[in-house]
Amino acid sequence: MNPQDDQPNNISISDELTCEIHPPAILTNSRPGLLRRFASQFPPGEMFRYILVVIFNTAFGYGIFAILNFLLYRHHVPASYIFASLLANCISITVAYLGYRFFVFRTKGNYLKEWLKAMAVYSSSLLPALILLPLTVRGFIFLLPHTVATPYHVFTRNELAPYLATAFLTVFGVIYNFIGHKKLTFRSKSAD
Repeated sequence: MNPQDDQPNNISISDELTCEIHPPAILTNSRPGLLRRFASQFPPGEMFRYILVVIFNTAFGYGIFAILNFLLYRHHVPASYIFASLLANCISITVAYLGYRFFVFRTKGNYLKEWLKAMAVYSSSLLPALILLPLTVRGFIFLLPHTVATPYHVFTRNELAPYLATAFLTVFGVIYNFIGHKKLTFRSKSAD
């Protein structure tokens, strides 16, 4: 009896080790894969600067939203989170535009034209977000317990849901807006 007959498919140990050191086929394929094509859209320095501006502007915009929503809710404004979202977006869009223009994409040219393009990109993502916001708020109201206690305050689910829904939708807006700004607002002249 041959000792190799006991091994399944006659694979030797050296064959297994050799297979492990080769990169997966998706990375060595001569045709660029979806992951590589996606990653090639984001130069490393530009993406890092974008992430810094996004972190700042997300915190800034969300803070403005939270303050406005709190004030409007306390004054019994119906659907206060929708009004707070609109006002906060108007303020944070301009702040984001300035960060993208001077720090991320570093473009030169007509301020007003770029700002209008930035408004177009944000508006195209704002409308779906405003439509999804009440639905997402309802979803969080359904999922949350009646009250959520923190060390400083006890929130009802109706109070807390708009904050969670806005944070949830912000993640998708960040990705969409980067692609829109890269392809439209701050597109370099050489890309034309």
